[in-house]
Amino acid sequence: MRPVVVVTGLAFEAKIAVGAGVTVVCGSGGRIEAALEEAIARGCAGLLSFGTAGGLAPDLVPGRWVVASAIVSERERFPTDPRWSEKLWRTLPDATHAMIAGVAAPVADAAAKRALHRATGAAAADMESHIAAAIAAARGLPFAACRVIIDPAHRTLPPAALVGMRPDGSADVAAVLGSLARQPGQWLDLVRTALDARAARLALLRGRRMLGERLGLPDFR
Repeated sequence: MRPVVVVTGLAFEAKIAVGAGVTVVCGSGGRIEAALEEAIARGCAGLLSFGTAGGLAPDLVPGRWVVASAIVSERERFPTDPRWSEKLWRTLPDATHAMIAGVAAPVADAAAKRALHRATGAAAADMESHIAAAIAAARGLPFAACRVIIDPAHRTLPPAALVGMRPDGSADVAAVLGSLARQPGQWLDLVRTALDARAARLALLRGRRMLGERLGLPDFR
């Protein structure tokens, strides 16, 4: 059977997504587009955007699942596969079924999150779903997205959190320490961000176990 191709932005998300019948692609921007095309060429039953997302809706706390009803970006709107999305929504605990916004850069400021929520109606935002959705639409592949809130809408991310990831999704500890050395006053905000990230990671682990092989992909035959 052809595998499900899963797209993530961070290395820890990719490690959680790995499993039977799954090919994982991790990265951002142009890097992820090329990797997705290569993975699809080797065989693909469907594309799933999986991992974490920034919260836009004010009622979503870290660790809460959002199953996308559609992906919205600046110029386009991509619906998700209804059967696959319903299965994800019914499987994942307390999941919200709502739109996810695709963005080119992290939405770090609380005011910017509120503005994006008002403009799009999206409940969450990430940097990979719109890329995967566009490729799936172009290739005629089933597409779905399920993301866990990692930073809530009211939280403004500290500078150290924004420099802490390399383009390949791995952690850049040296960059975090350098940012803290320059701005030690952000330490408490960084601790709060780390606690939010821990809640999101635990939710990802639980949800991944529940989804099982092929991450809930229905039999479309």
